[in-house]
Amino acid sequence: MDTAIGVFSARDRAEEAVKELRKKGVPEDSIVYLTRSEGEAKTIAKQFGATVGGFLGGATGMSAGVVAATLLLPGVGPVFALGFGAAALLGLAGAGAGAGVGSWAAHDAEAPQPATETSAEDANFFREVLKEGRSLIVVRTDSKEIANAACAILDRLGIGIQGKTPVAMQTTSKQVGDVTVLDVSGRITLGEGNVMLREIVRELADKGQTRIVLNLGDVHYIDSSGLGELVKTHTTIHNKGGELKLANLNKRVHDLLQMTRLAAIFDIQADEASAVKSFRRRA
Repeated sequence: MDTAIGVFSARDRAEEAVKELRKKGVPEDSIVYLTRSEGEAKTIAKQFGATVGGFLGGATGMSAGVVAATLLLPGVGPVFALGFGAAALLGLAGAGAGAGVGSWAAHDAEAPQPATETSAEDANFFREVLKEGRSLIVVRTDSKEIANAACAILDRLGIGIQGKTPVAMQTTSKQVGDVTVLDVSGRITLGEGNVMLREIVRELADKGQTRIVLNLGDVHYIDSSGLGELVKTHTTIHNKGGELKLANLNKRVHDLLQMTRLAAIFDIQADEASAVKSFRRRA
């Protein structure tokens, strides 16, 4: 399954993105929208065909495939969510995931209430983005056609780096003690780099090589799907009890992680030597 992540700082662009996703035929049950602004959530909900009376007062007219919920996120506060799977993305067990269509998790006696049990290792990524006042659109799909359409929209309207490199992603790896250094070059994009990166990291993890440095010095473009793949790569290694470091980021990639507020979650080192040494310090 491909995951594309769009990060937004302006409501109008987020609204336009959801509108275009729906026009391009992206199913409602593939889209999750997260924001800390109730007003913004009400506006976006209209793109799903919903007439919202308020997250605290109930909703009517929600179309099939949409669950709306108010989730209480520790350290962040109320988060207003549209779409199935929002609770799992935020590491909340059961919150909104089984709610009836058109019901809100807050002040609804029949809807499940937020839980505090963490159920997703990558939840911190989404929490950090929300904490900084950004909004998120996450599209998850098994369809390459839908993924391509979603990436094009999220890359154009969300926070990202402009311009592309024509060089497809390539990788080489080497061992420095018990640390695997994966040199990545080219672009990490849907259908190319994201799948390759996923398979390489999964293979390394299956072999027990869970101390990994991604040397991204020659990566000049990451699209919304590539961003999603970096999040999943971190989760894969973390679930295996390992650690992932990013090293040697060029300005464009560093700026992307800073603008999306994901830099606060990844362990970013200045260069390969520093990254390898950081494992030794921790040991």
